[in-house]
Amino acid sequence: MATEIDMSPWQGRVDPEPDSDRWHQRVAPLAEDAPSGCALLGFASDAGVARNQGRVGAADGPATIRRALAPLAWHRQGPAFDAGDVSCDGDALEAAQEALAERLAPLLDACHLPIVLGGGHEVAYASWQGLARHLAPRETRPRVGIINLDAHFDLRDPVHVRSSGTPFSQIAEACQANGWPFRYACLGVSRAANTRALFRRADDLGVLIREDRDITHTGIDAIRRDLERFIARCDALYLTIDLDVLPAAEAPGVSAPAARGVPLALIEPLVETVRNSGKLRLADLAELNPEHDIDGRTARVAARLVHLLTLNG
Repeated sequence: MATEIDMSPWQGRVDPEPDSDRWHQRVAPLAEDAPSGCALLGFASDAGVARNQGRVGAADGPATIRRALAPLAWHRQGPAFDAGDVSCDGDALEAAQEALAERLAPLLDACHLPIVLGGGHEVAYASWQGLARHLAPRETRPRVGIINLDAHFDLRDPVHVRSSGTPFSQIAEACQANGWPFRYACLGVSRAANTRALFRRADDLGVLIREDRDITHTGIDAIRRDLERFIARCDALYLTIDLDVLPAAEAPGVSAPAARGVPLALIEPLVETVRNSGKLRLADLAELNPEHDIDGRTARVAARLVHLLTLNG
């Protein structure tokens, strides 16, 4: 599942002026004795998308995000590391999720901020498993806030098929089994893309719901206050960004393009709210599908979001 760390995507121009570094000049392969920093870990998987009958291609997302991030200007204070990839072999989704969780837990133990680069949104269950393994020896009943920027709830029933459409149902079941609270906020939901059954399921689980049409320039301050109240009731945060939350014009290279979506200009303040809370422990980006991208638009958006998430470090 795990592969050697491939540093070849980290290439780009080198400027002659002092203090002009770019990401490709600062990212280093992760070593066991590395100081705490931002750790990028790829999840090269299409299996969940295929099971969910979406258009495949997201397995190539991690390398593509790295290439788009490489030339961006460096503004971090702390270090950043490439922790390599976990790859899914064929339909071996559960094994790949287990492998990712096993890689994430020690990164969290070492006080890194892992940012997982997907891959389909089946990454969410694996990311949460890694965080849960880190927290379990330290907390009896951790209050983990899951913040999902997504056009979809991904709360489908996992009984028959576990896929990119089921991760938060799987997390809810695991929380119930462990006696942990399930705290889930889904922002950017498309009513047209989620059935009535899914809205009922979200209501039953007490999910904080804000639809795509609610997140507007005039309403963004109210949404941020709602998010801050959600965060205040949590001890640790896991942020997951499904790139299909964005309009298809801004993010055409996803597994399920959005007819409406939430513009990047309104997604960024939500990401900043989470980042600035001081409670963020783990983040991932999902559903970049380079095969269907246009002029690298979606990859550039994904890279900008990674850049934004790491500015405080």
